[in-house]
Amino acid sequence: MPILHRYLLLSVCAFLPIVACARPALAPAQQREHQVAQLFLDAAEQPAQLRTWLQAMPKGGDLHNHLSGSVYAEEYLQWASDDGACVQLNDLSLRAPPCGAGQEPASGLAARNAALYGRVVDSLSMRKFLPSPAQPTGHDQFFSTFGKFDAVVRTRVADTVAAVLEQAARDRVPYVEIIANPPQMDQAAKRMQALPWKGEDDAATLRALQADLPPLVQAAQRDLAAIDVQVRRVLRCDQTDARPGCKVDYRYVPYVLRVLPQPMVFGQMALAHALIAAGGSRAVALNIVAPEDNPVALADYARHMAMFRFFATRYPGVPLSLHAGELALGLVPPAQLRSHIRQAVDAGARRIGHGVDLPYEDDAEALLQRMRREQIAVEINLTSNDVILGVKGAAHPLAMYLHAGVPVVLSTDDAGVSRADMTQEYQRAMQEHGIDYITLKRLARNGLSYSFLPGTSLWTDEGSPAPACATAMQRETDDASCRDFRKTSEKARLQWQLEADLAQYERTLLAQRR
Repeated sequence: MPILHRYLLLSVCAFLPIVACARPALAPAQQREHQVAQLFLDAAEQPAQLRTWLQAMPKGGDLHNHLSGSVYAEEYLQWASDDGACVQLNDLSLRAPPCGAGQEPASGLAARNAALYGRVVDSLSMRKFLPSPAQPTGHDQFFSTFGKFDAVVRTRVADTVAAVLEQAARDRVPYVEIIANPPQMDQAAKRMQALPWKGEDDAATLRALQADLPPLVQAAQRDLAAIDVQVRRVLRCDQTDARPGCKVDYRYVPYVLRVLPQPMVFGQMALAHALIAAGGSRAVALNIVAPEDNPVALADYARHMAMFRFFATRYPGVPLSLHAGELALGLVPPAQLRSHIRQAVDAGARRIGHGVDLPYEDDAEALLQRMRREQIAVEINLTSNDVILGVKGAAHPLAMYLHAGVPVVLSTDDAGVSRADMTQEYQRAMQEHGIDYITLKRLARNGLSYSFLPGTSLWTDEGSPAPACATAMQRETDDASCRDFRKTSEKARLQWQLEADLAQYERTLLAQRR
């Protein structure tokens, strides 16, 4: 407002009743939201109280959730015990039966040898981690765990998915995108090893592999469907005593392993794109995983991004959510921190996983503005970034993303290995980054808005309700226009339920404090 106009307005207001120049009254929903925000502000120095309130808070989607890393070690040990699996004593890993020399049966281990049981839990997670010659850093300990419980995961895939959904239900997370592969992804990688490698001639390489893709896609669709049936059985979804996890919706995000030789990476990319494009399964997007600082991952990073750009020309509708910028100064040389996020954006990523090395990117401000303009979300994993990279609090770029208007979602990454949960991510955002309740509520909404669920969002890019539901949202009631809109959008249906759950949560919290 020009200075003169502002001065005139202030002058007029000086001679009018207070009500005449007061700000418009907040709508009831806004009043309630501000009252809850004040409760959280008043409890800023009370972590136990915040934990209780945040545990009960409805949250959006967990969009960055690695299947095997999301289950706690104790659960894996219980399954190993039930299945007659073994503990390998020299590295405290879990192995398939039968048990032989140098191994201890996992059956009944907790009661038989509590000390060994505790050491195995520590080995399979970040619990009690202390640097040692064998594992000098949190980074090394974290990534060493996955191979130690892989033998159990391979025989308990449905149980692992069910465990993820159960934890999501406890955290009041209604939707999870699980980073997981059908077994055919390994088969595609191995098939590429047997074919002539055409170097950077991606079109020729794809032609050589093309005939192998349809049967692999069909087999992957069958396997994923079979897992879904088993998950429902584990959770008793068709029985009267159904588990809470039955109410959590989920999709799969297949991944390629960036540490494999280039032909194998190409084979995995080809199958994943074909599978997602074919539909008929819960596979909705593609990711790339494994330590980004691995020498192979660093050397091949630009080539991997070029592969993604190639496949975008063949499968333009396949979304990408790419791990990028999960690096820190000292872990790699400064030159390796300059462009990974930007390259992933250039490759077509609709979401960036981690994005921790943002401050070291060339022209980071321009990158932020591009991400804001193109609505490219960043998946923030606060606990994971702390235990792996040692980046936390003010050193974390979360504030930069928020200040720039980049869409932010909070996610768990590998909650089992990190010994965390989604509620802890929300609490860290509040206590370590000063995020208030109203902002946290927006991040919860983002977890559904930037998901790969089908359908139009309940929210526009500007954050206002979709026109068909604007009146219903304002009045906190339903109407025919909004119901018809939700019938066409699975995403909007979950978003509508989240709004109803948040409203009820706020009413309950305020009633309890009266």
